[in-house]
Amino acid sequence: MSRYPEIEPYDHGMLDVGDGNRVYWETSGNPDGKPALVLHGGPGSSAGPNLRRYFDPAAYRIVLLDQRGAGRSVPRASDHTTDMSVNTTAHLMADLERLRVHLGVERWLVWGVSFGSALGLRYAQTHPGVVSELVLTGVATGSNAEVALLTRGLGRIFPEAHERFLAELPADRRDGNLAAAYNGLLESPDPEVRERAARAWTDWETAMIPAPPRSVARFEDPEFRYGFARTVTHYWGNDHFLGEGNDDGTVLRDAHLLEGVPGTLVQGSLDPGNLLGTVWRLHHAWPGSELVIVDEAGHDAGAVGDDALVAATDRYARARH
Repeated sequence: MSRYPEIEPYDHGMLDVGDGNRVYWETSGNPDGKPALVLHGGPGSSAGPNLRRYFDPAAYRIVLLDQRGAGRSVPRASDHTTDMSVNTTAHLMADLERLRVHLGVERWLVWGVSFGSALGLRYAQTHPGVVSELVLTGVATGSNAEVALLTRGLGRIFPEAHERFLAELPADRRDGNLAAAYNGLLESPDPEVRERAARAWTDWETAMIPAPPRSVARFEDPEFRYGFARTVTHYWGNDHFLGEGNDDGTVLRDAHLLEGVPGTLVQGSLDPGNLLGTVWRLHHAWPGSELVIVDEAGHDAGAVGDDALVAATDRYARARH
């Protein structure tokens, strides 16, 4: 089994979601098919065309969007004047609801990768009845423990890269929340400070979570690099805007709210996030979920993971919607 062939959207647009923001969306596949919403990672990345290929285009109405401030949505986080105070998890979920209503969708399958999985999980928990199924990979839940692992704990595994990562910060900011400290640099009025911080942040990202060459190449674009680093540190430095008690995970705490929502979790066995046991804990706390572990794969579960994701969407395509 492999991903479906490349297809092009049959419709697209820019949706006014308030606060001066317009969100890019597109639809492909079968206009009368089962609706499926795709949530990209980052936060601050974008929805690439390969994400359409996890769905049978004859069976699904595939909806992609670039989340607020990312990709083709405007204003972009890469513009230093963009107001990030109106870019939170609550804002993103409200955008999804505006898009659902705009497209006339009653319920949809939600597919998410990395940060998109955390967003999809919280969306399903707080908007009962609108998510028919969840298909998630590179699973994250947005907990403070995950952020601490990725910014500090993995320094023991990648000490040289982590030393360079810390060196960009003032000495008095190398304790505590490193994402918040980096976000302070990325909000600096000095463009040289912002550029150095964006480079140091993305260098650490690629050191701790090896990515395919096409993903690493994006970080060579200064505009993308800055917008990505700014958005990630904005979320990671602010508890993912999930409220108090997010140290061990608001999403994990509320996993019981997913009862009745079928879900498939596809996870590489070498994904660094597994060091906290997050995906196993989520699976065992979520009635009706299935967990597929892909041996010798990382955050990107690779070809075997692709097969498992396609098998899941094929199976859910046969469910009523």
